[in-house]
Formats: sequence, structure tokens, C-alpha cells
Amino acid sequence: MSVQKLFENENPAHYQVDTHADGPKGVLPLSRDELATLPSGNIFGMTINAGMGWEASALSGDDVMLIGTNGGLRRDNGDTVAVGLHPGHFELDALMKRAAETLREEGCVPHAGFVTDPCDGRTQGTIGMFDSLPYRNDASIVMGRIIRSLPTRKAVIGIASCDKGLPAMMMALAAQHHTATILIPGGATLMPTKGEDLAKIQTIGVRYANGELSYEDAVSLGCKACASGGGGCQFLGTAGTSQVVGEGLGLTLPHAALAPSGEAIWYDMAANSARAVIDLYKSGICTKDILTDKSIENAMVIHAAFGGSTNLLLHVPAIAHAAGLKRPSVHDWARINKIVPRLVSVLPIGPINYPTVDVFMAGGVPEVMLHLRRLGLLHEDVLTVTGSTLGENLDWWENSNRRAALEKRLKEIDGLNRNDLIFSPDEAKAKGIGSTVTFPVGNIAPEGSVVKATAIDPSVIDDDHVFRHTAKCKVFASEKDAMSALKHNGIEAGDIMIVMGGGPLGTGLEETYQITAALKHLSFGKHVSLITDARFSGISTGACFGHVGPEALADGPIGKLETGDVIEIIVDTNKLEGSLNFIGKEGSPVSYEEGARILAARKTNPNVHPDDDLPDDTRLWAALQNVSGGTWQGTVYDVDRIIKVLDAGKKALEESGEY
Repeated sequence: MSVQKLFENENPAHYQVDTHADGPKGVLPLSRDELATLPSGNIFGMTINAGMGWEASALSGDDVMLIGTNGGLRRDNGDTVAVGLHPGHFELDALMKRAAETLREEGCVPHAGFVTDPCDGRTQGTIGMFDSLPYRNDASIVMGRIIRSLPTRKAVIGIASCDKGLPAMMMALAAQHHTATILIPGGATLMPTKGEDLAKIQTIGVRYANGELSYEDAVSLGCKACASGGGGCQFLGTAGTSQVVGEGLGLTLPHAALAPSGEAIWYDMAANSARAVIDLYKSGICTKDILTDKSIENAMVIHAAFGGSTNLLLHVPAIAHAAGLKRPSVHDWARINKIVPRLVSVLPIGPINYPTVDVFMAGGVPEVMLHLRRLGLLHEDVLTVTGSTLGENLDWWENSNRRAALEKRLKEIDGLNRNDLIFSPDEAKAKGIGSTVTFPVGNIAPEGSVVKATAIDPSVIDDDHVFRHTAKCKVFASEKDAMSALKHNGIEAGDIMIVMGGGPLGTGLEETYQITAALKHLSFGKHVSLITDARFSGISTGACFGHVGPEALADGPIGKLETGDVIEIIVDTNKLEGSLNFIGKEGSPVSYEEGARILAARKTNPNVHPDDDLPDDTRLWAALQNVSGGTWQGTVYDVDRIIKVLDAGKKALEESGEY
């Protein structure tokens, strides 16, 4: 190709260019006093709104900011022009349009902005994962800047669906303390009539490599998994859990989380949300009135009752921080998980793996809340975006036509009853369903770790409800090395895998779903345990222990382990207590205390280092979140703390003559 080739067939008619046009008709709806006293930016905003086609007589309507994580391009007829990075943001433009149309009907002026988001599934096992969690912080900052760039806003509507875009959106909305805000979650992708969900489908490669899936089945199933072009994945991973938590916070309308994408009820949610946010700002109800310490705790209770993703241990503290509230600690999470029963049967932890849209049809968050209110586990006096309290919302739900009609429809199309998916506490206890998350400590994880105890395969748990695994470990200095072992017969039943170097300083706290997914779907996987300083996808299951602290590159004991060390794992799935300990070498056992001393005396594995492809901006994120409290404080930016550390460092360098 050459410049001559590019331009040789130009249409001469295109050279007939106009340089002036009449401009919009009408006049700005300003009084003499307003023209003389309003900031120039307010007046200029009207001018450019008219230039973008807004009717002049309607320019004085209340400004409302719509911000979404849209991605991809579609023609007006719905045909795809460019794919997005994932279905979760591909149809959000439709929700934004419905909300905007409603705002216009109500006399408001909607303004739309976009900060798109990545797909954790797309970046599994690649260096793209190094940007995943840091993106959340960056996106929330950019969203906040866009929101503040409309100084005349009366309210903000956030629209998002998936793993990082949705937490970022909630952080951005939470920071709008004195503005009315509402969240519209993007719902869930429909299941294929015949096929696999989007979690299991991510393992077709490793199942094929291990001879557990044919080539023909792998490529066929891989094509069918997305049965609708929008919504978060069909399982209760980070995307689904974030929607559930958003509703638990009171930031969404009741029964908004997990709605089936593209359905009429999904569109209605957008229209109703627009009406609700108008009523909020006219009633003087701001975000600070809705997000309180009580609403944060309600969200944590909902997380436990659903058996949600452990990634929310990072996101809920970050939302609380943005709202100016107390950040929940590991002790708060442990306390709540000990008293809250798990009540939902859903992918990926069952006991029957129903997709999230079926949970929506069974009543979703408000149905679960009805059980929790009877146990006295909810703060019913908190205000929500309906303008009513949580208790008032639940009173409506219990007797609503919506509740009855959707259960009837669930029975018609899927042959299921409400209580097949959402249990009462007594039913859950009778089925032996345990609480969700346990936080083991020990000489490998002195700061703590996390395991989704309820997702450990019941067949490997002893009759006293305690999971025990003692074995020699196999150490891997990277996720890449661990995956290579899984694919090439380097792991077998009974092994304990140690995967180090995956914390913030090593990989940006990468998500290691490809390992946990492989263990879930390989025939011997339930007999393998994994311990890592990285994090997991919300769909991860099994005896997988993540968020181990301190991380290897922060001189953590996990980085001192050697292949052949004997590791003892104990998790009491009833008491939700556990431990991870190095207990010596085969034939030479040591106490926990002596094990700690041995590890402290060792040097960190020389093969552990920040990944060569770790971007500089992720390294900066890792450093800033490290001085702000690190993983267990939500990997946020505590500006006052960062400034204090920088000032102290500057002073020390000045005194040493290095500055």
C-alpha cells in the first residue's frame, strides 16, 4: 500500500466541502439575570448541548449524568460492527438509551459518558491479567473525573456489569457523597439450551489436553456458551456477586441484580431507575444518606448468604473507603460469615449448579433478604434508592405481583420452584450447606488467607466436617510454571501446589482462575490443594487458598517454601476456622513455632521476582496500595497515608543527601 494507492479512487464530489452552517434553531432559555450571573461554563454547556441536537426550549432541564462501561459497536438494527471485550458491556448502550429516554420524558437533560472495562476471562493466563485489579482503581478515578466535569449535575446513574467495571462504578458512585446516585446492573447472560456455562467453558483447553474432552466437543461447546449478547457470566462469580452486593448496599432498585439481559424486565429496570433517581434528588436524598456503615454490613451479609466471590473482600472495603466509611477488616468478614447461613443454590458451588438468571426468577436478593430479616441479620432501617427503607422494600416484595408471577414463570419454563434455589435457614441446615468463606492463618500465612470453604468437594471432607490435607508440596514460582505442570502430568492426586509471586508486587495480584478451573474440572483435581499469594476468580472452587499474606515478594513465608516441604492444611467447615502450616520435611517433623523459625531463616525463592512484563503503572499501583493498607484493606489509595509516607521519604533522602 502507498499514499498514491490510498487516494487514487477518491470521489471528486467529496471535495465540495462546506465551512459554515446555520446552526441550531431557537434561543437559549436564559433570563437576563441568569445570563449576567451564571458561570460561563453553565451557559457554554447549553450552547454545546444545542449543537449536539438538544431542543433549545428544553435546554434548561435538570442535568443528569449517565456513565457506563459500554464496549463494542452495533448498528441500529443490532448487528455487530465491532465486538466488545466481553458481553457484559456489549449491550449496556441499550440500558443507557432506555434510561436516557425516560429522563428526557421527565424533562431532564441526560448526558452520557463511557469508561469501558476489560474481561478477566479474556486475560486469564496472559500478561493482560497484570492490569485487571489496578484497572479498577484507575477506572474509578476516571469515572469520578467525568462525573465532576458536569458541575450542573443533579444526579448520576451508573451502568455496569462485570468483574472490575462494576466495582469501579460503585467506588465512583460512593464517592459522590452529596449527589443523588443510582446503580443499574447489567444483568446476566442467558444459558445455552444445550451446552456449558461460561465458567466451565474456560477449561476446554486443559480438559482436551488431558484427554477428558474430544476436539469436536471442545470447539462446538466453546462456540455456544454465550446464549445472549449481553450480561455478566451465568455463574455467581465476581460479576454476579458485585451485582448482588450493589443491591445489598441499597444502590440499586429491589430485584435488579442478575436480570436476564435483553428481556423486557431488564429494560424496565433502566426506566424505573431513571424515575427513581429524579425522585431522589428532588427529595434531597444523597449517596451519603444511603451508604452507611449499616448498609456496608448488609452487603457483607448478602455476600455471605449467596456464597459470593472472594474478590469482594477487595471491593467492599474499597467502596466503603470511597464513601468515607469504616473499611471492614478480615475480622469483620470472619464474624459475619460465622453467623450468616448460605441460602442460595447456584453455579459454581451448588449444591445444584443453577445459573444466575434462575436465581433472579426465584426472587434474587429480596427473596434471600426475607429469610435474613427473620433471623434478624439485616439493618432494615437503612435508606435505599427507592426513597424507602430496606424494611419497606421487603414488605412490598413479599406481597408483590412481581414475586408471584416470576416464580410461576420459572416453574413453566424450567420446572423449578422458588425454594429449589433459595432455601430457608432450616432447609439449608438440613442439606448440610455451610457458610461461605474461611480465613486460615498459620506460619505460611501469618497475616491470613482466604478459602471458599463451602466449595471444597464434600467427598474430601471428613465426617466431622473438617478438611485435612498433609503432604509434600510442589513449589512453582509463577502461574505459568504451575499451568505447565497441570498440562503435562506434573501434578497428581494428593499434591499440594504452592504458587508464589502472584501478589501485588509480583503480578498486580493476578487472578489465577485457569489453575482453579483446571482443578475443578480435572478428574483428580478435588484431591489437590492450592496455596498462593495471588487471588482467585469468583467462579473458583476447591481447596484453594489465596490472598496469602505477606506475599512472597514482601518477604512472606510462602516465598520460603521448597519442593518437598511437608504442609499441613486444616479447615473446619462448621466453625469456619483453619490453618496453613509448614511442619518440616518427610521423616523430620517440626512444631508450628519451629517451622516459622525455619522459614524466617531461609531466603526467598530466587526464582520469584516481579514479572518481566509487569507494566510500570501497575508497579506504581502496587506501591501506592501497599502503603495504604494492602490487600486486606481493599488495595485502595489512602491519599493522606501516601502523602505522609512520601513526605517522610523525602525528608529521609534530604537528610542523607540523596534528594
